[in-house]
Amino acid sequence: MTSFFRKRTIRYPLLLLSLLGLVASALLLMSFFWIGLVFTIVFVVTVGIAWKMEERTYVETENHIETLAFRVKKVGEEAFHELPIAILLVNEKNMVEWANPFAMKVFDSDSLIGDELFNLSGQFRAILKGSKTADPFITVGERTYKVIYKAEEKLIYLFDVTEQVEIESLYYADRTVLGIMLVDNYDDLSQAMDDQTRSQLNSLVTSLVNRWGTENGIFVKRIASDRFLVVFNEATLAELEKTKFSILDDIREKTAEQSTALTLSIGVGTGSTSLTELGELAQSSLDLVLGRGGDQVAIKRHDGKLKFYGGKTNPVEKRTRVRARVISHALRDLIQSSDKVFVMGHKMPDMDAIGAAIGVRKMARMNNIEGYIVVNFNELDGSVTRLMDEIDRDVSLASQFIQPEDALPLMTERSLVIIVDTHKPSMVIDERVLEKAEKVVVIDHHRRGEEFINNTMLVYMEPYASSTAELVTELLEYQPKNEKLTMLESTALLAGIIVDTKSFTLRTGARTFEAASYLRTFGADTVLVQRLLKEDIETYIARSKLIETVELLEGGIAIAKGKDQIAYGPVLIAQTADILLTMQGIGASFVIAPREDGKIGISARSLGDLNVQLVMEELGGGGHLTNAACQLEAETVQEAVDMLKSVLETRMERGSSS
Repeated sequence: MTSFFRKRTIRYPLLLLSLLGLVASALLLMSFFWIGLVFTIVFVVTVGIAWKMEERTYVETENHIETLAFRVKKVGEEAFHELPIAILLVNEKNMVEWANPFAMKVFDSDSLIGDELFNLSGQFRAILKGSKTADPFITVGERTYKVIYKAEEKLIYLFDVTEQVEIESLYYADRTVLGIMLVDNYDDLSQAMDDQTRSQLNSLVTSLVNRWGTENGIFVKRIASDRFLVVFNEATLAELEKTKFSILDDIREKTAEQSTALTLSIGVGTGSTSLTELGELAQSSLDLVLGRGGDQVAIKRHDGKLKFYGGKTNPVEKRTRVRARVISHALRDLIQSSDKVFVMGHKMPDMDAIGAAIGVRKMARMNNIEGYIVVNFNELDGSVTRLMDEIDRDVSLASQFIQPEDALPLMTERSLVIIVDTHKPSMVIDERVLEKAEKVVVIDHHRRGEEFINNTMLVYMEPYASSTAELVTELLEYQPKNEKLTMLESTALLAGIIVDTKSFTLRTGARTFEAASYLRTFGADTVLVQRLLKEDIETYIARSKLIETVELLEGGIAIAKGKDQIAYGPVLIAQTADILLTMQGIGASFVIAPREDGKIGISARSLGDLNVQLVMEELGGGGHLTNAACQLEAETVQEAVDMLKSVLETRMERGSSS
């Protein structure tokens, strides 16, 4: 019927023309009969032929359209069912309501209708939730499919991208990686050797590194007596990560057999196609490793992400007085070119932070520059409060302690801000002071972490020092002697050293005793230090209650935890961890308790078998091999305990020090 009306509609012009012709013929017959008769005959024949041709044309066209429609419909159905794209239609409960034949081939099923989508692949769950971090690919058998999900229609398309993914994997696996290897203490050890011994040491190190390179397909080139350049690809890097860079252990163990005990530091740059950028990343990684004490590997990608391996040993004390003198002179120049000096430590400052700040403020005074110590008086606790009570008796010193709100208006473009006992911007007392500063100096004894204060003019980080107070004491020795340390100032510095070394029992080197001796010559009062470090009965009882909760794990690991409804001071948490470490059979201790700022704090201590710094770094903190901490955004103490146990279990599976 539709075809009929379409024909009738299309023939209206010819019908109209026929009617007009008939009218014309009638008029001619009435006026000029013979002429009209001839015209009529010719007109009728012409119209008949035209009508016949039109009829044949429309019939052919109609047949062509019907044939084409049938073919298009057939091709569409065939493409919909046979096209190598899996199509799934699901309902609100994520049950499959319909699937095309190719989807059945993908999931090797005669019928998918009624199956739960997540049973087909658990990877669908994150994709359907719309997670931005969800991988849009799923793996079924040996094939990889890209998923496109139409939420409104509840429609899922699966495109086979196996070959594309394989090509991408090959491309990324073959990208170049650059590394710089440094023999940490080569110069120090080789200076005292004769030529033959030095040559044997060189041969041993070179053979070990070359053998490691040959076994792993790495190009190795020695570019200096203590430095190697290594070139490989990302596939090799992945294999090296699986072995945790075994070359670190090989060098340490083999050279120890020769009584030389060398260690390696390796900086690796990856993730970029630019050789220049890779070189910069490798050098930056190496600097980071050296800032953390050496004997480890840092891998830095072009997006700034970092990975660390190694760090099994305590950093070797290798700083020299020459370096301390150079840093002190550089700091003196910066102070003298400033109008004011502002010293700031970390949140909830301890004796080391306060003592170091007092020492740096003294440097400013020695150079005739006004110095201020920025503190938050609401965060002071325990022994620091008692120290502040002593400082209040010294009006000239007490007046230089100011709140961050008072420091900001005093700062100018020429002001110098010196950060002590931390290098993380999130840890400073007030980030506004740091952001406003045009000139920044960092003095710290912690191993360098991923987070670091940018645009510093001078960095003095010595992770093998006992405390920041020790570093500041050494720097004071090379400052102008127009003003001497007072008894209270030297006592504050000594208190910082004593607290961080646990009365000279941990992380104590020869330089630590030299610094303490220097402070004693200026009247540092050990009796006053002991009085400052005394604790009250309530603190003792609170610590005992924490110890009562101790849980012993395999490997001599002790975990104590506080109550969710009680806020514990960071000093109390740290002291409890220290006390646990002195008990029989405990080689590492972790104390977990709520803090006053609402976070869950963890203090970690170790005798050296377990690298607590690496454990805390995985939870967002940091510190030293034997002394570290972190703060978690956990809801409860038990949640923090579970997070810690998960990290410990992972580390125990792959080696406690890795």
